[in-house]
Amino acid sequence: MTPYDMIKAHLDTAVPFAGHVGVKLLELGDGTASAELVQRHETSNHIGTQHAGAMFTLGEAASGAAMAGAIAPVIMDMRPVAAMGQIAFKKIAEGTLTAHAKTSRPGAELLSALQEDGKVAFDVTVDIRNEAGETVVEMTMNWHVSAKR
Repeated sequence: MTPYDMIKAHLDTAVPFAGHVGVKLLELGDGTASAELVQRHETSNHIGTQHAGAMFTLGEAASGAAMAGAIAPVIMDMRPVAAMGQIAFKKIAEGTLTAHAKTSRPGAELLSALQEDGKVAFDVTVDIRNEAGETVVEMTMNWHVSAKR
């Protein structure tokens, strides 16, 4: 089992709300991740499209997975906190959505900053696409990571 597989398994249980919404992590790598959300009645809004809160949860989960993948060697000793999130809804979102997340800085750079300063802050951009591959949501999550107290 790779460190990414362990993180993926841990994130599925560490963040129960994402699982409750139905977010499924697909891939996880060094500063990258993808996740999926299948539309169902519980994730829909009053007009029959994906609910904004469900889409935010999908994007936040993908960004957290990318963050964890970037600092994989030390993630279990860290305390990551989502400090800020910005979201732009670009199109009506229906059906299965896939979020693609990427850290703003390479994992090696983030690990170096953690080693030197004991903390680091960085952005993760997220592109959420519909089944046709069209961008329906753009997000940026800012993560603050420091050693557990």
